Amino acid sequence: MINETSLNSAQTQSDSSGDSPQFSESASSAASVYGDTTIFDRFTATAARITNRPFLRIMPGPAAVWGVDAGDISYGEMAARVTERREVLAAADLQSGMRVGLYLYNGPDFFVNWLALNALGLSIVPINPDLQRRELSYIIAHSEMRLMIAAAGTPSILDEVCRDENVPIIGPDAVPPATGDANVDVGGMNAGSGSRTEAALLYTSGTTGQPKGCQLDQVYFLNAGDWYAALPAPFDLRTDTEIMLTPLPMFHMNALAYSVMAMITTGGTLVPLDRFHPAEWHNVVAESGATILHYLGVLPSILMKMDPVPTERAHKVRFGFGAGVDRQLHAPFEERFGFPLLEAWAMTETGAGVCIAASSGDRHVGTSCFGKAEPEMEARIVDDDGKDVGDGEPGELLVRRAGPDPRFGFFSAYLKDAAATDAAWQDGWFHTGDIVIRDADGYFFFRDRKKNIIRRSGENIAAVEVETVLMRHPAVASIAVGPVTDPLREQEVACLVVPKAGLGNPVQMTELFDGLFALARAELAYFKAPGWFAAVEAMPLTGTQKLQRGVLQDQLSKMLEAGSLTDYRPRKSRRAPAG
Repeated sequence: MINETSLNSAQTQSDSSGDSPQFSESASSAASVYGDTTIFDRFTATAARITNRPFLRIMPGPAAVWGVDAGDISYGEMAARVTERREVLAAADLQSGMRVGLYLYNGPDFFVNWLALNALGLSIVPINPDLQRRELSYIIAHSEMRLMIAAAGTPSILDEVCRDENVPIIGPDAVPPATGDANVDVGGMNAGSGSRTEAALLYTSGTTGQPKGCQLDQVYFLNAGDWYAALPAPFDLRTDTEIMLTPLPMFHMNALAYSVMAMITTGGTLVPLDRFHPAEWHNVVAESGATILHYLGVLPSILMKMDPVPTERAHKVRFGFGAGVDRQLHAPFEERFGFPLLEAWAMTETGAGVCIAASSGDRHVGTSCFGKAEPEMEARIVDDDGKDVGDGEPGELLVRRAGPDPRFGFFSAYLKDAAATDAAWQDGWFHTGDIVIRDADGYFFFRDRKKNIIRRSGENIAAVEVETVLMRHPAVASIAVGPVTDPLREQEVACLVVPKAGLGNPVQMTELFDGLFALARAELAYFKAPGWFAAVEAMPLTGTQKLQRGVLQDQLSKMLEAGSLTDYRPRKSRRAPAG
């Protein structure tokens, strides 16, 4: 039974602004087993030790997309680039504690600017290039960023939004203009010192509609590297040896925290791709010399549907690291491609403060198992009343770090949302919103999501955010959005529409669905647009007129099975014109 006593004085407490918690000295001094305090410190130490080893390996395909040279960039060369960029940025009046937006994809410019900004005590806000005007405006304003560094050829919408928000925008090599912020008090923006300074602000979907800004300090990233470096065999990282390939974006914690920090920590080489290209995948994996690759569940599903080719086993991959593989494909994938897939569980909020991976003992291949609790964490599974449930019973997973600092390695806070931060940490436990089962041997098995979040190809989509946008359509009486299962993307966004009186014939419904889809594409990232539509006479509501989300999900699942949803998935392309 987990000890449920109240947390001691080392527990974090939110300050009056709700932006940054205060930590005890004991927690702050325990930043890393390596004794460093910042990401830049760790990179610098590794670069000094293995100057000539490749830090980045840029493959020809991504190089063409980014307009850079293909080939290796050594730790020493990257350190020199970072030093030069640091001097340029230091000449501006940006102060430690401020935030800078990065619209830089996965190329070398991202790493140069991130490390240089980190060296100056500045926090980054990585931007998802699929975001539309409404989403960009919110993040730029909410984060209070003082500068945007963007790649060449970014859409004009970014320039327009930055101009509207009075945020200077420059290229990855350009000199920042004077911001006039030399005397600004940044304490309320990014409080903390040393290892507790904010390193990045990542936005993740919340159930209230607007994305939440997760403040991630230096410890968050250092601990992610420490955690990965300590995995047991056969998933251990060999010092100065590994080559890790990732198609995942740097605006997600998987690539930004785990992939990058694992390689910096162990002296490995990172192979960042622009995205997952199925037709080129096997050649890229083989030619890169990758020994580890990162994935989301959609990747194994797509590869298993492809015809076998000779190059699919011409690789050096020791294992894949990710989450969400189709349980029915897990064993066949490993047999076909010749390496194990290590399923893990974490959230942007938990980082590696609590990360669970099926890295030791029975991996329970073919099930939804994601491992068991490690000694450095505590976990509970509770029902809707907050009472612990027994083995084999489903409930919400609650976690925290064992020891004197229960929030060690977690996000610091939701920016400007103390209430949401407190709610997430109710009763001293982080409430994950995931429904799981724990068996008698301590293994966790994923069942469902309690939060009103749709999980599509690794993206968290807030149903309320999509509903808020679609309700602007003049022909809609009410809208409800929920998830349906998808064979490739885990879940897809489905939308039920109650049209206004007078609408109902097939032509009118087609026009309505077209209009709603166009509205979603104009206002939201492409992946948030509904892939399925259907018109209904009424929504499943409670007696107090609240939407019954559980009933909605059941209804959508039955309609999908019955073939009564209209399929808009072929129109969901990031290349499709917005609006």
